[in-house]
Amino acid sequence: MDYMALHPYFGAFVMFVLTLVAFVATFWLQRFVSRKLAFKKSDKLKGAPYECGPIPIKQANRISHQFYVIAVLFVLFDVEIIFMIPWAIEYRNLGLLGFFEMLTFIILLVVGFFFAWKRGALKWQEVKRNTN
Repeated sequence: MDYMALHPYFGAFVMFVLTLVAFVATFWLQRFVSRKLAFKKSDKLKGAPYECGPIPIKQANRISHQFYVIAVLFVLFDVEIIFMIPWAIEYRNLGLLGFFEMLTFIILLVVGFFFAWKRGALKWQEVKRNTN
């Protein structure tokens, strides 16, 4: 037991356990109190818009896959740019090897960009409109 108390991370471990216990206790207490105090009657007035505004209409959530593709590409290229910041800061210390590693990284980034462009991932579908 003395070894555990002398370990440098023992205090951090105790704080982690206490925080976890406090979080779980607070969560369950909040759930219990909210279920006891909540007003459970539902009626039409509760779902109606207040004083003004359109009546809410339920619509089908049909989102094009193009949003997902653009979002993934944005995150991918954004994370790759973030990897360049520490390299730029430490450029002088990395030397020639660091330069060629980053050059390889940028070449792979450009190849991936052209691949996505060639496959049509960056094209946005145009909506046809009536021009009568």
